[in-house]
Amino acid sequence: MNKKWLLLALLATPQAMADDLIHWWDASVTALYGDNYDLAPSDKQTTFTFETAGAWQYGDWFAFQDLIYFNGSNVSSDSTTYGEISTRLSAGKISGKEIGFGPVTDLSLAMTFEEGEGPVKSFLYGLGMDIAIPYFSYFQLNTYRREAISSGNISDGWQITPAFRMDFPVGNSNIVFDGFFDWVFSADNQGYEENFHFNPQLKYDLGAVIFGSHKKNKFLVGVEYDYWKNKYGVKGVDQNTYSVIAKYHF
Repeated sequence: MNKKWLLLALLATPQAMADDLIHWWDASVTALYGDNYDLAPSDKQTTFTFETAGAWQYGDWFAFQDLIYFNGSNVSSDSTTYGEISTRLSAGKISGKEIGFGPVTDLSLAMTFEEGEGPVKSFLYGLGMDIAIPYFSYFQLNTYRREAISSGNISDGWQITPAFRMDFPVGNSNIVFDGFFDWVFSADNQGYEENFHFNPQLKYDLGAVIFGSHKKNKFLVGVEYDYWKNKYGVKGVDQNTYSVIAKYHF
């Protein structure tokens, strides 16, 4: 998928759709700056991330597009892109019945498309679960089968991806701890190592302080931690870095 179409999808407003079709939606942009990035033209990076998330009559969606700029005078390529589009079709919403057991509150067909520059295009499909855990605003667990699409991509295998959020009220504001990890725990191809990518963010709702409590969850600042063991499936390349971030919700 051309990156311009993914950006259009992120910025498109579902307000034009019927209210009973779209239950809620959000769009945001995040600016990040960090260093010590491995397997990149420069270890220093500035990234702008466009995101959208929401729920609709038959499931939910999440998509993002990264525009990554390499900071340095000796880089051969000064930028790149990467993005993902994910959707889940809810068994509970489609059937109109409660689907769950124990702490599991719903089951879904989960699908993700990965795209970017280079041999990275992949399609993932599998089982999604919503899990009720105390103190978590939400916790999702998706188990995928990975299928490489682009030539030269050898990342076929199996992957587990939990995504989570926790909120901690602080006065009239809030601290948000959210993120995900991707664990490719079974790889089909020799030469592509099993890998673990943990990417949480800790953010303070500065907008609620500056603009008032009616502007909660609009402007957040904080840090992002990025740990990636065997980055890109390359054995022995273990990325461990932080970025400062600022995020604005439209």
